[in-house]
Amino acid sequence: MLVCGGAAGLAVGGYALAAGLTGRWPAGAGEVAVPFHAHLWDLVHGRAAGDVLFNWNSGYGVPFLADFFAYLMNPFSWLTALLPRDQGQLAVFLVVLATIGLATALMAHLLGRVHPGPRWLRALAAVGYGLCAWVLDVGGAAPMWLWGLVSLPLLGLAGDWCLRERRWVAGSLCVTLAWAGNLYTAALATLVAGLLFAVRLFATPRPFRHRVRATGRAVTMVTTGVLLAAPVLFVAVRAARGAQPESPVQPLGPSGVSAHLAQLLPPTHGGRPLPDVAIGVLGLLLVCGLPFNRRVRVRERAVWCAALVLVVLTFVWTPTVLVWHGLAIPAGGPYRVAFVLSGLLVLAGWVSLAHRPDRPTLLGGAGLVAVIAALAATRHSVPASTWALLGAGGAVLLAALLALDLRHADRRVTAVATWVVGGAVLGNAVWSGYAAIGAAPAGGASPAAVRAGSAAVRGADDWPNGRSDPGPHAFTTNDPLLLDGQGGGYFSGYLPTVAAQLLHDLGAGWTAGGRQTASVTDPVGQALFAVRAHLDDGPTPPGFAPGRAAAPPLVTVLAPGARPDTSSVWSRQESLLGSQVYDAPLPVPAGGPAPTLHGTSGWSVPGGGEATVFTATCTPGGTAYFHGVWYRGEVSGLGTVFRSAGEQPTTAVAIHRLGPVPADGVVRVALRSDVVSQVPARPIGCLRAGALEAAVARLSAAGATRVEAGGHTLAATLPAGSTGTALLSVPATEGWTCAVDGGAPAVPGRVLGMIGVPLGAGASRVSCVFRPPGLTEGLTVASGTAAALALVAVFDRLSRRRPAHVPRRERRRAAAAPEGT
Repeated sequence: MLVCGGAAGLAVGGYALAAGLTGRWPAGAGEVAVPFHAHLWDLVHGRAAGDVLFNWNSGYGVPFLADFFAYLMNPFSWLTALLPRDQGQLAVFLVVLATIGLATALMAHLLGRVHPGPRWLRALAAVGYGLCAWVLDVGGAAPMWLWGLVSLPLLGLAGDWCLRERRWVAGSLCVTLAWAGNLYTAALATLVAGLLFAVRLFATPRPFRHRVRATGRAVTMVTTGVLLAAPVLFVAVRAARGAQPESPVQPLGPSGVSAHLAQLLPPTHGGRPLPDVAIGVLGLLLVCGLPFNRRVRVRERAVWCAALVLVVLTFVWTPTVLVWHGLAIPAGGPYRVAFVLSGLLVLAGWVSLAHRPDRPTLLGGAGLVAVIAALAATRHSVPASTWALLGAGGAVLLAALLALDLRHADRRVTAVATWVVGGAVLGNAVWSGYAAIGAAPAGGASPAAVRAGSAAVRGADDWPNGRSDPGPHAFTTNDPLLLDGQGGGYFSGYLPTVAAQLLHDLGAGWTAGGRQTASVTDPVGQALFAVRAHLDDGPTPPGFAPGRAAAPPLVTVLAPGARPDTSSVWSRQESLLGSQVYDAPLPVPAGGPAPTLHGTSGWSVPGGGEATVFTATCTPGGTAYFHGVWYRGEVSGLGTVFRSAGEQPTTAVAIHRLGPVPADGVVRVALRSDVVSQVPARPIGCLRAGALEAAVARLSAAGATRVEAGGHTLAATLPAGSTGTALLSVPATEGWTCAVDGGAPAVPGRVLGMIGVPLGAGASRVSCVFRPPGLTEGLTVASGTAAALALVAVFDRLSRRRPAHVPRRERRRAAAAPEGT
């Protein structure tokens, strides 16, 4: 325990010191981790509109359980509840520190199980894992992925119990803990833990029967543990099926051997996407010395080296890189699981260190490190700090390790050498952490601006009568969670396609191919989603301007027989509104390079820098809007000039206000782009003066008189005898069932992606309930597995209490023996 605690303390202290020296939080956490943990704070303190099943804050209402499992199942995330809500960055930082500490402690313990050796050197070797380059570059901003750092040694310990044929039940629970904490990293950590199990199984001579028994225990242990985590697995799989597909990314280009070798050297950060696998100078020196360590049996050396080469090659060859990520390169980076290779490097290095490397081993390792550095320097930019660490740090470590070998019987020399190694390891870790955190781009909204935005959103809160939307102004990618509003912005790998497509079809913007949505920006869209208060972009400070507008309730009624018109964004909005409020004529080319009309699919606008001009005739006095969707270039019209940054299919641009329609009714828009680009067939829509106000008044009069929203329920009281379709301004995601006037629940219909409930001959109440798909099946499987595991545990306990079995022949011999013999 002392060794594990010491290892954890060194890793936590090193990371905290590195962050403190930079004077800022690790970059990236503010976009995803902090908003999700702010929402967890709201859930724990009873302030959230939704619950763990459903999220009323984001995407105008989306399922949440899969996201909860993906982003908030790190057990240390609950530390967030102990701090004030506005201390989200500190809370996430504490979660990261606690996770690093636990992972390092578990690795220190696992190293001792793999091979006995000097305990404090074991702690120092584990620090190389807890502060590997993946943690410094990626894990520090993603507590959900960081749980994988815990999973690898945890699963390694479970494998150790299989080899020793003990603690099968505890090992199964360890597998469950890993898989429930984060499916993505746990699945890949399980692969490497299985490789470690195989290495240990074949690195030393064992009876064949023992190998079969140990393998059987491992397979059944993993299977049982995964089945216990079935609720997480089933919900995640069902959510992934209905999620917006990941945007295509550029395929991996040839990086070269030298670029990959450079990632073994600390600290190397930035540049092209490459696996962050550095484990410090000590670990690198020991791993490189393993092939030369004659004190390690030849068979064991060969197995360890073969395993390392195998895993390293999978990080270099594109097909196997794809296998690591489910046959698709993730948009966030192709090497999200590089920590598994770092863990294997640390384990291999410890095998060498535990056998007390001698002079030939250390010199051979130093020579191999020099070769790696030389090869890396030929085609890769190696920073000066790397040469300093390799030169000074490597020399100090070589001297200390030589002293440990030559004077290992002298306790005073051993103690001094161990302190020197500890100082070098800690210095390496702090330096690498400082370089990684300091090199990351700074940015994000100021805490003062976020607090002001949160106060403005909560001050206008009127849920569930209407929404208080933090957009279209954006602080982060998840403002509704961060500011506790009810908006359309959301970034999630499980964002339902129906939600993303609904917002897209109604003129909202998106990025990341639809996995990151934004709030609607125009008044009609805001009315459709019952947005009564919102934040627009404004002058700094604070960078936003609060706005208010009349809006109908969340539940309105569409007239019987209404048929949606999907020919343009303007007609789709009018179909849901139930009134015609736009002039949306087909524009006429009026100057510049001639565009080409491709029917309803839109116009091709020539590139080259000269503006293409369109004109449209609208009712004077109205307000003109432009919707370019995928258009990339400059847009100017009615005194407004802005840059449209669309790029199909990754980035869609929201509806943009141009200005008042002039007295002659002619709206003139000029499009200037360097490349050929696309705009819809009817990109210009003119909102007629007073039309929206009249439509809102009609919907309010015929819509819900009372709306009640629970954690994952929504109910509305309608005027007696209402007919037609009750339209809920919520994306019609899978999992909803609705009942009319207390009748039998049924799956509701969809109206252009919103929930639509037929009212029949007349109704006065609609009530809907959401249940996450896959949860019931997952709980059933987990319950059955838990019952079986409990029976095994009871049987195991009883078998231990039962007296040892004595063969019948021995019992007869004992009975026949004379007394006193």
